[in-house]
Amino acid sequence: MLTLEKPIAVETIVAGKLRRYHTLSFLRQAVQFRTIVLPNIVDGFKLIVGFGQSFVKLVIWRPDVIFAKGGFVCLPVGLSAHILRIPLVIHDSDAHPGLTSRVLSQWASAIATGAPLKYYPYPKKKSHYIGIPINSQAKPKTRQEADEYKKAAGFDPHMPLVVVIGGGLGAQALNDAVVRSLEDLTAFTSVAVVAGNANVEMVKRAASVKDKSKFQAYGHIAITDLLQMYASADIVVTRAGATTLLELATLGKPTIIVPNEILTGGHQVKNAEVYKKAKAAMIVSERELDASPLVLVDAINAILLNKALQKQLSANIKAFAKPKAATEMAALILAAIRRPK
Repeated sequence: MLTLEKPIAVETIVAGKLRRYHTLSFLRQAVQFRTIVLPNIVDGFKLIVGFGQSFVKLVIWRPDVIFAKGGFVCLPVGLSAHILRIPLVIHDSDAHPGLTSRVLSQWASAIATGAPLKYYPYPKKKSHYIGIPINSQAKPKTRQEADEYKKAAGFDPHMPLVVVIGGGLGAQALNDAVVRSLEDLTAFTSVAVVAGNANVEMVKRAASVKDKSKFQAYGHIAITDLLQMYASADIVVTRAGATTLLELATLGKPTIIVPNEILTGGHQVKNAEVYKKAKAAMIVSERELDASPLVLVDAINAILLNKALQKQLSANIKAFAKPKAATEMAALILAAIRRPK
């Protein structure tokens, strides 16, 4: 574990974001003054304030390089870096680049991506497909190690384990689908659902199966424990968050993706499309899931009954693994520093 000689200083700035929803037409967004237009106007002024704060801080600090992950808070910092001629390196995790990353890319010294370069509009000369740095505890388990984990966690080690997770806060659509199909699922699998702290008690109360060897619901799980659960699972059902997908790629885990279709820019849908095109995961839309949770049951069953499909999904998703992502990202950042002549 890395030990720091002194704590990392953290500074804050005012920042605003541009609200836009790919599921709504421009006209429908334009008429929603209180919920979209007015907040965007207010956040426009926040952006101006944030730029002033960033500029002053960078003049004082004079950093050797700026590393930006692409969130809206990065825009005033990146713009200030450009004006002050401070090298800028950006990393875009999602297959669909965000607005901030697209703006900053024209001034960046180097651009790192989480998906193959063909999915990005960035200049190829300064773009690098490195993947996403993930926790070093993401390590595959042998069948024996996976069975030992299942037994220690209270699951039947002789049953396939399906892990369902909707991100750190859980996902209502996935929670509901599991609850509605639980009796069908536990007829041939054990199910672990990471429901989020706000939803876990509701999921437990609504669950028709109380046998803990067949079903367990969790609130929040520490990342190291979650990676142990992933590694022991036979199938993982997840949203299309870029980091989660790269963790599962490292583990070579057969995966079913249910992308969140309403997030800004549709980045989860586009992340899912990358894996679908590579035949690296099965995709179930949220609309299909809402219509019938048995869609999820059928998808899980299709994988478990087909050993060739399991091997194909495992091999194809593993092709996205980038175990040296952290090292390569650090090298890009260090290379961007302008050395004195």
